[in-house]
Amino acid sequence: MPDLPEAPRRSWARRVVARADLFILALLAAVVVASFLPVRGEAAEILRYVVVAAVAWLFFLYGVRLKTSEAVAALRDWKLHGSVLATTYLVFPVLGLAAQLLAPAVIPTELAHGVLFLTLLPSTVQSSIAFVSIARGNVAGAVVAASFSNLVGVVVTPLLVALLLGGTVGFSADSIVKIALQLLAPFVAGQLLRRWLAPWVLRHKQLTTVTDRGSVVLVVYSAFSQGVVDGIWTTVSVGSLVALIVLSAVMLTAVLWATWAGGKAAGFSREDRVVLLMCGSKKSLASGVPMATVLLPAATLGFMVLPLMIFHQIQLLVCAVVARRLGDKPDVPVTAPTP
Repeated sequence: MPDLPEAPRRSWARRVVARADLFILALLAAVVVASFLPVRGEAAEILRYVVVAAVAWLFFLYGVRLKTSEAVAALRDWKLHGSVLATTYLVFPVLGLAAQLLAPAVIPTELAHGVLFLTLLPSTVQSSIAFVSIARGNVAGAVVAASFSNLVGVVVTPLLVALLLGGTVGFSADSIVKIALQLLAPFVAGQLLRRWLAPWVLRHKQLTTVTDRGSVVLVVYSAFSQGVVDGIWTTVSVGSLVALIVLSAVMLTAVLWATWAGGKAAGFSREDRVVLLMCGSKKSLASGVPMATVLLPAATLGFMVLPLMIFHQIQLLVCAVVARRLGDKPDVPVTAPTP
């Protein structure tokens, strides 16, 4: 990212957060529409094929956008980026496994599995970078950490799903073929064609952003349509939703404290502690929903995606407050950021 004066840089970051809020509203609208007007029958079959194409398009764009040099750069600061990966793919999954102890007494088993699934996902990219910028952290380090997390996630997330949820969701050889065709192949194609397509994507950034976010909204509508047909709102009570919100807030708080305290214990600079805090505490809805359509049975998608949507909204709200607090007082020592 080019060096920018502090005010323009923070203004850009806040615009990213504002667009993320609009994205959340679009996702909530998709859930509401699916709840009252779910797609059924032959139309559902057609939509399923459209979703397959949308997922392939998303991962193709991820491949085009991700600079291979950023992944190579991650090896230079292995301590920071290794810490982000460890938080994303080790600490979070442990919390997800612990959450299984709450089922079925506190939350339904299907939602507990959804909580575990969300803990296996990569970090966000745009919002992580934006929050690091607002908090006056190491923006360049955030770009590499968030991008590298998503690059690793294309391989690691399916492996973790197979290991920890395989028996539950029926992970099989067919699942591996679907991953290769719908996730890895488009991603690799995007990387191979990046040299020629990246300039066009950068020139038409708004168009590609609308299409990839529109694809995620479409996937959410499809997932919740299937969930409504299968009776998701008759299974998930208000009490379960409240418990899910509280559980998400507790997990996020635990990771925020662990990353901030862990960064201090590791001897990171304040700027790098902000990177670990913001990149390590996020879970990507934009990557998670498409991955769910590939990795999980259609009948479970609504239940599995719901915890991710709730956690994603909470992480945006909480991290926006934390980032602004750190950004307003960059020189004041903080023992641990709190929501």
